[in-house]
Amino acid sequence: MKSFNISLKSINDVKDFVNLANKYDFDIDLVSGRYVVDAKSIMGIFSLDLSKPIEVQVHADDCDKFCEEIKKFIV
Repeated sequence: MKSFNISLKSINDVKDFVNLANKYDFDIDLVSGRYVVDAKSIMGIFSLDLSKPIEVQVHADDCDKFCEEIKKFIV
């Protein structure tokens, strides 16, 4: 499992992130405080506090391509 922080500042950022996450078969969670949501769920992401960085937990060993694609969101 890999984890890192991202920042989603706009609606378009959220849509782009969800579209990228949905391209992959492995599980990806977003953690904000005590809340954990599926990164492939646009409604789940909008239930989080997007004004703060969000922790991404990728549940796969081979996620280098995904991490490269979302590099613009990583803080």
